[in-house]
Parts: sequence; C-alpha cells; structure tokens
Amino acid sequence: MKKKCIIICLFVIMLTGCTVVRIDTTSIDNILDVVLSKDNTLYNRVGNGYKYYVPRGVTYIDSNGTNDRLYSDGVYYYLYLDEVSYYYNNSIKFKEDKSKYYSRKLKNGDNVGYVEITDKGNNQYLIEFVYNYAKIEALVPKEDIEETVLNASYILSTIKYNDNIIKLSLDDDFLKTKEDKYDEFSSKKEESNNFLRYDDNEEDKD
Repeated sequence: MKKKCIIICLFVIMLTGCTVVRIDTTSIDNILDVVLSKDNTLYNRVGNGYKYYVPRGVTYIDSNGTNDRLYSDGVYYYLYLDEVSYYYNNSIKFKEDKSKYYSRKLKNGDNVGYVEITDKGNNQYLIEFVYNYAKIEALVPKEDIEETVLNASYILSTIKYNDNIIKLSLDDDFLKTKEDKYDEFSSKKEESNNFLRYDDNEEDKD
C-alpha cells in the first residue's frame, strides 16, 4: 500500500510538469528575470498600508515613516515605499545609461522599474533599485552586488499595498506634502539625492 502511494505521488508530480528554475547568482540579468517573474505571495513584514517578504539572511532593523532599514552581512538596505505614486498610479521616467556599471529598465506585466549601479570608487557601488512603487538603495563592495540585487529583488517583488489603509491615511493636505517631497517616479535624481543623504547619516552613526 505504501509503495502504491509513492508511485501515485510520483505520477502526479510528472503530470503537473513541475520544473526547477535555476538562478544564476553570478548574473544580474538572470537574477532579475527569474525572481521578478515569480508570483510570490509570501510576507513576514507588515507596515502601515503595506507588507513584504524579508529574505533569509536579511534583518529588519527599523522604520521611519515609509522608510524601512534592513541589514545583511555588512550591507544596509534603505527601502522607501512610495504609497503616493501607488495611489495615483504614477509612471516611471527612466533612461538606461550605458556609462554606468549597470543600468536596466524593468517591465514585468503591469510592474515597471529600473536597476542602476554606479561605481563610486574605492570598491564601493551604489545600487538603486526601483520596482513595484518602491525603492531600495544600498552601498556595497563589488563582491556583494549580486547577493544584494537578489535580496532586493525578493523584497520589492513581494510588496503588496493595502488600498483601504492607504486611502484612509492619505488626506488631501498630506498628499500634497508627500507629492512635493517624494516625487520618486517623476524626478528620479532629485529624490535619489535626498534618500542618499539619509543613507550617509545612518552609515555615520553605525
């Protein structure tokens, strides 16, 4: 009887056509293509109007409004969730820059974004990853780029927003303030500089 059950289970697996997709962690393109194509509904971190999955090996540290700070193996991740752009369904303006270490526009169904990696010198690379109305920035040594992109891919691709909570929390006056201060998807560079200033301050403290 036990043998028959095992055979049936194996047969079912064969019929369902289960496949294992390999992630080549030495290729940024492969990491992005594989992880962002998954319909992952896991989550273990819940904020005000959003939730997402923090991968194994990454630790949530704290929050400051819609900014979350995470840490993994010497690298700080600064996550900003742009609930205003999500609320208004704002579009992203981004042009790939071949002069950068890495620059790519992303599109997966309705989700769009970009990854841009800039060589800052002294073996330090700034990763700017925008996807799913959220952004992660991290300053990492070259050997940590792929792992950081992998972790950021899981975090950003699993973000789910709660429409009801966001609608209740954003009144007209608050929306105007947020739009002026955090217009992430219409003025990439300006917002990026503000966010980096937050990064530098936190790095100094640590």
